[in-house]
Amino acid sequence: MSKLRSSAAEALAGVLEDGMTIAVGGFGLCGNPNDLIEVVRDSGVTGLTVVSNNMGVDGKGLGLLLENQQVAKVIASYVGENKLFAEQYLDGTLTVEFAPQGTLSERMRAGGAGIAAFYTRAGVGTPVAEGKPHAEFDGHTYVQERAIVADVALVHAHTADPAGNLVYRSSARNFNPVVATCGKVTVVEAEHLSEEYLDPEVVVTPGIYVHRLVQAVPRVKAIEKRTVRPRVPAAD
Repeated sequence: MSKLRSSAAEALAGVLEDGMTIAVGGFGLCGNPNDLIEVVRDSGVTGLTVVSNNMGVDGKGLGLLLENQQVAKVIASYVGENKLFAEQYLDGTLTVEFAPQGTLSERMRAGGAGIAAFYTRAGVGTPVAEGKPHAEFDGHTYVQERAIVADVALVHAHTADPAGNLVYRSSARNFNPVVATCGKVTVVEAEHLSEEYLDPEVVVTPGIYVHRLVQAVPRVKAIEKRTVRPRVPAAD
């Protein structure tokens, strides 16, 4: 059966429901599966737990779901540049579980690999380790972190082939590969769909992880923070 769907809405048809956990690729506004996020927003599902490095910015990326009051809990590594995210966290309307960035990535990778939990030194002695099992290895204290398995994973890729094999472009790769592995159902939007199978040597995410696939709608890529160097006068 083909994994390809005609639209993002069709790709998520019958998948979304209230109270589910959704893992989402991206870092800031880079590598966000924007078409799929917009479908989640338009679906009206509520009480979501969102697992993502951060929640985009106000009015863009996962910020759309916050504006629509659809998110109950976020598992992320930082609040980032989203003012509404910070406001909802501080006023208690949004539950936030913070995790060190590498730990968050490993929790998703472990979920995709069938590993229930692992030990890490990151976070020991800080609030993120409170209430979690600790153990000593080779004279060092480690904290146990549980794997993350999401009901749905939303991924943005640069290129996909008919089998769902994926490659990513530059920094848009960020969290997308680990997100792709940790979903019970993984839905991917890809900027380019190859009619030929990709060279196995370049595949980052094997198609066995991908359940549904759609071509991303072309759009101007948003810039989270524009920084430029001072203009240098031309030499005479």
